[in-house]
Amino acid sequence: MLWIGIGLIGQAIFSLRFIIQWIASEKAQKSVIPNVFWYLSIAGSLTLLSYAIHQRDPVFILGQAAGSFIYLRNLILINKDNEREGD
Repeated sequence: MLWIGIGLIGQAIFSLRFIIQWIASEKAQKSVIPNVFWYLSIAGSLTLLSYAIHQRDPVFILGQAAGSFIYLRNLILINKDNEREGD
């Protein structure tokens, strides 16, 4: 039951990112991706990855591991860009 809860929490976090992105886009009246989108992406993906590992599902593991790498890379690029703007 614990792992089902972890999986559901991961999915909820992962889904929340789309709601946040939608709200930000509506406010801006154009498509935007706020930084919090990437933080929710990595949090949801890592939570789902832990669930996938527990389930021993290689397809799910591969998908979440690849996604986690991409989300992390986006956060690194955003932080580099923020550092350059601060100079």
